[in-house]
Amino acid sequence: MRLSHFDYYAPTTVADAISLLQSKPDAHVMAGGTDLLIKMRHAGLKLKTIISLKSISGLNTIAFDETKGLTIGATALLADVAIHPDILKYYPTVAQAARGTANVQVRNMGTVIGNLCNASPAADNAPTLLAMGAEVHIQGPSGKRTVPLDQFFKGPGMTALEPAEIVTAVHVPRLTPHSGTAYISLSARGQLDCSAVGVATMVTLKEKVCEDTRIFVGACGPTPIRVPKAETIVRGKELTDDLIDQAGVQASAEATPITDVRASADYREKMVAVLTRRVLSQARKRASE
Repeated sequence: MRLSHFDYYAPTTVADAISLLQSKPDAHVMAGGTDLLIKMRHAGLKLKTIISLKSISGLNTIAFDETKGLTIGATALLADVAIHPDILKYYPTVAQAARGTANVQVRNMGTVIGNLCNASPAADNAPTLLAMGAEVHIQGPSGKRTVPLDQFFKGPGMTALEPAEIVTAVHVPRLTPHSGTAYISLSARGQLDCSAVGVATMVTLKEKVCEDTRIFVGACGPTPIRVPKAETIVRGKELTDDLIDQAGVQASAEATPITDVRASADYREKMVAVLTRRVLSQARKRASE
């Protein structure tokens, strides 16, 4: 399908991008364009105006601070996130999720922020960032604000963004000592397909006791979902294999999958239990190290 004709703008400041969005309410913002252009070409999305963020200086920044943590700018490429030395050292699961997104062509054009703003329940980068307590920085006509990532997703393709607002960065806090993270996803053709199911967790240990954990499941609900009852099973207790098995069963019960072209609801339910056990085991090992 041929693309429809559209006006293309490449502002050089965030303020200019916001002004354009105010004057052209039907405009769509583009970071890497890997999701937007596919919708235009294959899903029949017809746009009149596209505003690219690529020319805005500083939005491609990836910065790590020993105290504050990690900041990934709106136009930072997935490929750059996947190989950034600070991310590999301090946030290896964030690098893993970026590295596991789609294929090399998409990773060389797409962005973490674009993946989040697309608000797909199957977004590979969302569960890990949610488990780590990330937040998004937003700028709009009323100024700047910060929204916890677990309050950002409102439904498939829907976010907490108000009219003329732009996500400028995602911030990930520094992990507390003796914490570990893990993320595993499954899809029919590996990285070429969207995830049929994915689970991410962060575990904090005090000796062998699970002091805290956050578990998020992707592609099994209208948004990535947290499974608090599964967390309660392991929190405050010694993280044994038996307890991990129980948490997996509970996580499966809390998921709300549907049957679609990627997988059946029954398969997804079973795999949530399996993947929850695996990520908790991996995170436990990394936290103990």
